[in-house]
Amino acid sequence: MYPNLRAEIARNNFTLGDIVRELRKRGFKMTEPTLCNKLKRKTGFTFKEAKAIKDVLNTSVPLEELFEEAK
Repeated sequence: MYPNLRAEIARNNFTLGDIVRELRKRGFKMTEPTLCNKLKRKTGFTFKEAKAIKDVLNTSVPLEELFEEAK
């Protein structure tokens, strides 16, 4: 899990569907189940995906902090 990422998603009133739609607009082949698996750490995010999500959220939280894993 990525608690900081989940918090930013909630703060910005985004749903996972919203994020998937925005990523698809940017050329990423992402589905909601794929995003869920990545958030659950079943599969990993690429750097480009992580950067795009940060851009979609329009957050000033550093990428390293945004994708910090739960302890």
